[in-house]
Amino acid sequence: MSDTASGLLGDTAWHGGFYSGGWKAAGNAQDVIEPASGRKLGRVGVATPDDIARAAIAAHEAQADWANQPYDTRARILRSAAAQLEGQAGELADWIVRETGSIRPKADFEIGITVRCLHEAAAMPSQAQGQVLPGTPDRISLCRRVPLGVVGVISPFNFPLYLAMRAVAPALAVGNAVVLKPDLRTAVSGGVSIARLFERAGLPRNVLHVLPAAADAGAALCSDDNVAMIQFTGSTPAGRKVGELASRHLKKVSLELGGKNTLIVLDDADLDLAASNAAWASYLHQGQICMSAGRILVQQKIAGAFADKLATRARHLPVGDPSTAQVALGPLINAQQRDHAHDIVQRSAAAGARVEAGGSYEGLYYQPTVLSGVQPGMPAFEEEVFGPVAALTSFDSDDEAVALASRTAYGLSAGVISASLQRALAIGNRLRVGLLHINDQTVADDVLNPFGGRGISGNGTSIGGPANWEEFTQWQWVTIKGSATPYPF
Repeated sequence: MSDTASGLLGDTAWHGGFYSGGWKAAGNAQDVIEPASGRKLGRVGVATPDDIARAAIAAHEAQADWANQPYDTRARILRSAAAQLEGQAGELADWIVRETGSIRPKADFEIGITVRCLHEAAAMPSQAQGQVLPGTPDRISLCRRVPLGVVGVISPFNFPLYLAMRAVAPALAVGNAVVLKPDLRTAVSGGVSIARLFERAGLPRNVLHVLPAAADAGAALCSDDNVAMIQFTGSTPAGRKVGELASRHLKKVSLELGGKNTLIVLDDADLDLAASNAAWASYLHQGQICMSAGRILVQQKIAGAFADKLATRARHLPVGDPSTAQVALGPLINAQQRDHAHDIVQRSAAAGARVEAGGSYEGLYYQPTVLSGVQPGMPAFEEEVFGPVAALTSFDSDDEAVALASRTAYGLSAGVISASLQRALAIGNRLRVGLLHINDQTVADDVLNPFGGRGISGNGTSIGGPANWEEFTQWQWVTIKGSATPYPF
C-alpha cells in the first residue's frame, strides 16, 4: 500500500505531508496503521494550528475567483472528480478496507455513494439560485443564494471518504473554498484521496486544503476569522465543543452527531426478516455507524424467539481480517473503541442483562454480541456503544414502545417493523427523530435525502439533497432601480 505503484495514491508526493496550495512536507508526521494487522500502510503529515491559519488565508483569497467561475466550469470539475473516483474505485476500496477495518462490500458501497454525491453536487451549479420577489414599478426585488466563503469540514473515521465528500463536494459546487480536517486514523481514505481526486480534476490552486490534524488544529479551524462555517460529523461530546467554539466566533455550524437509535419489532413481524434487519443495523461495520441500532425493542410475545434467532445469526457471522478473508465483521478502529464497547457489555451484564452471544474479543476483533433483558438505566440502554452489540429490550404495548424509544436525548434514526403499515406509521409518527424508516432498519443514506438529527444528535441542521443549498449558502436580498431616487432627508 505504501509503494510507488501507479494509481491515485501511488505517487509518493503525499507521504509525510498534506495538501495546502499543493503537497507540502509537514513538520510532524504520523504513521497510517492498519487496525486488522497493526502494519504500517504509509505516513501522513500532521498539520498544526499555524498550518490551519495559513490554509484559511489562502482559501479565503482563492474563494472569490472560484465562485466567479462559470457554473459549467465548477460542474465539469466535480464530474471529473467523480470520473477519477470511478476509475480508481478498486484502489480506494482497498484503502478503505485496510485503513478502516471495513469489509469489502461496505467499502464498495462507500465508493459508489461517494460517486453519486459528486454527481449530485455537479448538478447544483446549474440549478436556480434564487427567487424574484414582489416589487414596485420602479424597483426589481429578488433574493439569491450566495456562497458563505470558506467552509471548514471536520470528518470522522467510520465512512471517511463519503462523510467528508458529502460536505466538501456541495460546498465547492456552490462557490465556497474548503479546508478539510480528516480524522488522523483514516487520513488517507478520508483526506489524501479527496485531495488527489480534485487535484487530478483540475480544481484551482488553494480552493481546497486537506490537513490531517489533532484537536488543537480543529479548534484553530473553528475560531479562524477567515472561516465562515464549520461542518462537523462525529461524536456528541466532540460536537458540543465544536459547536460552542464555532458559535462563539459567530460561524454557521452544522453538526451531525451520535445516536442511540431504536429499531422497534412488533409482534406481527416476520421474525426472520426482523432478525436480518436487526443484525444488519447492529453489526454493519462493527456497529461503528452513527445510525446503528443502539436499542432493539421487541414486543414481549416474540421476545424470546427473536433473541434466539438473532443470537444464532450473531454466532455464525465470521469475524476477521477483511483484506485477507471473506468475513462479515472486521476489527474495531482501535483499542480505545474496543474497550469502550466491552465496558458497556460487562457493566450491563453485571446489572442483569443476559449475554446471548458474543461478549468477548481477540485483539481488535469483537465478536457480534446479543444482550437480552436490557432495561432502562443499564449502560447498553443509555449509552452509544459504537461497537457490534445488539441490546434487546422487551415491551408490552405500542404506547410502551414509544415511551421506551423516547427515553433518550438522542434523535437521529429509528425503524419500525410490522406486518401492519398503518400500525407502524402510527408509532413512527410519534418518534422524535430526523430519519424514520418504516419496515426497514436504522442505517440508510440515499445522498438525495436531507440527513440530520434532533436533540443531541445534531443542531437541527441537515446535509444532503435539497438541504445542501440551505447549508452551504446564505440568502442575499437584492433590489435594482433604474436610477437613484431622492428621499425626504
